[in-house]
This record gives sequence, C-alpha cells and structure tokens, in this order.
Amino acid sequence: MITTRNTVDLSPLEHRGNLQIMIKFIYRVEVVKDLKLLPNIKYTQTHSCYYLPYSLENKQVLFTFFNDRGYFVDYKKLQIQKPIKRERLPNYYRVDREKLSAGDKKNLWKYVHYLRGKRYSESTVKTYYQFVLMLVDYTDKPVEELNYRDFEIFLEQVIAKGNYSISSHRQCVSAIKHFSDLFAIDPRDKDLNMLRPKKTRNLPTVLSRNEVIRILQVTKNLKHRAVLGLIYSSGLRIGELLSLQLQEIDVDRKQIFIKSGKGKKDRTVILAESILPLIYNYLNTYTPKKYFVEGQHGGAYSPEAIRSFLKKSCKQAGIVKRVTPHTLRHSFATHMLEDGVDLRYIQTLLGHSKPETTMIYTHVTQRDLMNIQSPLDRVVNQLRGTDNHKQKVGLSGEF
Repeated sequence: MITTRNTVDLSPLEHRGNLQIMIKFIYRVEVVKDLKLLPNIKYTQTHSCYYLPYSLENKQVLFTFFNDRGYFVDYKKLQIQKPIKRERLPNYYRVDREKLSAGDKKNLWKYVHYLRGKRYSESTVKTYYQFVLMLVDYTDKPVEELNYRDFEIFLEQVIAKGNYSISSHRQCVSAIKHFSDLFAIDPRDKDLNMLRPKKTRNLPTVLSRNEVIRILQVTKNLKHRAVLGLIYSSGLRIGELLSLQLQEIDVDRKQIFIKSGKGKKDRTVILAESILPLIYNYLNTYTPKKYFVEGQHGGAYSPEAIRSFLKKSCKQAGIVKRVTPHTLRHSFATHMLEDGVDLRYIQTLLGHSKPETTMIYTHVTQRDLMNIQSPLDRVVNQLRGTDNHKQKVGLSGEF
C-alpha cells in the first residue's frame, strides 16, 4: 500500500521567470542529502521546496532518483505542461522563431533535408540546425546576400563572445560550410576552414585503478554498479551503453558488439571475465527485456541519471576530480596503455577513426613517467652515499 510517507509529488512551478519542476515529499535526511547531489538542484525559501528546471530529461532524472529509493512518483500535474526549451546561459544567443520570415523558415527546412540527405545522425542535424538558425536570425539578410565577412562577424559576436566552447565553435563552422555549399554562397575565394579555431589540447581526466574500484564498491545499487562497471571494463561511450541490446552481448566469446557507434561504425569490444558475476546478478534481478539497461517501464534509460549516480558515488568514494561517464572510458584506455597494450589495438577497441585521437593517452600514461627520477632525489641519494653523510639525509631539518 502506498502511503504519503513514500510518495513524491512533481508539479509545475513558475519561479525566477522560468518554468520549474516543484518537488514535494516528506522530509527525510538521507534522501535530501542525496537529492542535493543532482545537477542544477536548488531550494526556494519562497515556495519551501526543491526544484529543477522544467525539461523531459529532468523529469526522467527525478523519476529514476525517487523510484530507486522506493518512492511512488506522482507527476500527473506535469502532463498538462508543454515542454519548453531548456534554460540556457545568459550569454548564449536566443532566437525568436516567430519573428523569422517565411523565406528563412523555408531555407532552414531545405537545410535540414540537405543534411538528412547526407545521412547525418539526428543529433548532428539538430546541432547544425541550431547554429544556422542563429546565423540566419543574427545576420537578418537574404541568403543570396550573405558573404564571408557575415560569417566572420557572426562567429566573433555570437559564438566567441558568447563563450561557446572551442568544440562548439568548430561545429558551428562545419554547419556554416554545409549551409554555404547548399545555397552556393560565394566566399570570394576565401577558405571557410580558416574560420575554424584549433582544437584544444586539454588532457583528459583519468582515474587511478584504485579510484575505479572505490567507485564500484560504494555504488550499492546493483543496476548502477553494473552500468559503471561495464562502461569502464569495455571502454564504452555513454550512448553506446544506453543503446546496447542484450543480444549484442556474447558471453561465450567474451565480446560485446557495438552497432552503429560514433560515425556509424560497428566494432567489437572486450567483455571482462571479472564483471560476468555482476552482470548475471543484475540481469537475474532486474530482468531487462531488450536493452542492457532500461527505464522503470522499459525503453531507453536516461544519460542524466547515470551522470547523477556517478557523481554521488564519486563523492562517497572521496574523489574530488571532475568525473563523468566518459572519464571511465579515458581511464580504460590509459590503463590499457600502461599495461603495454599496443596503441593500434586500443584505437580499434575505442572506435577511433584516426590514430591521432588515441595518441592523447600517451600524454597521460604513467608507465614510463614513473621511472624518471627527480633531480632532487638524485642529489639527496648521492649525499647519503658519501662518507661525510653517514646520518640520515632529509629536507625537514639540517643535512
């Protein structure tokens, strides 16, 4: 029987000029402690409740969060609300689609069909469309009048000034190139690739092997532990994990078949022997029907939910690094390289098109770096070996 003690009520809330999801439930210390770990969670004194920005993703995150803790989630009041755009940062460019001309709307649809004709993924189509939508709105000029300088100004004033990431900036240039090709915009003998900034060379965050084990040990929920264990042990992207079907796991050959991964490429990855008991336990307990990990009522699982419980596990494990599901994939590649696995095999397992992408892990591996002796250690050891320094040599006091 469901009681008010284990029921949570989700309802719409207008707060700070935006639509939010109001979260109402009987206060329990342990639940509130976990709730505060969710990304973007806030508390309002005015309405005496916690809330998240209204979105379908956040609705799924909250449902998974409370359902895993034995709550009945009542979200009937959210059903009448139309999904709205996710709140963006103040310096991000906003477009009022209602003010677009009929010609602009027609051109944008042509652009979408053009991209789909090239068989790009819907995720890529959506990303490129958003950038070109901003371009069309910002320039406010007919397509036939656009030129290279218009593209430069847009990138300077909207993308760079808006603090979009370098990766987003590069994607925007790609979107503009396709737009220019479709409508035969004359760049006046200038190469649009010149607008593309250089890639950032930030080294990926990597966990130690002990940190990975600590994360798995503190993750008490069986489904959560199986998800994190499989991502690390096989080096999966989060999207590959979420779309992984049961029939694609070959226990006998200790392999997992990844169908249509990034770049629409199929590949085979390893299935660790040590994770099989965990997987068997998980499958027998949760009995998913189609996908390896499914939502409460079947279907796709939420990536936000995975990020949320990973963040919680890292905090419980005492890890202060910024860890995402992709960090587990980085750690998988780095640890394999440290174990002496050939870089070409790692490239194949990760599904990288270019070896240069995999080469980044040569900069974070510690296999050879740990054998390098600091010059300070060398001079101290030399002093310890001389006849004039029979006593212990240290830096905390006198030599």
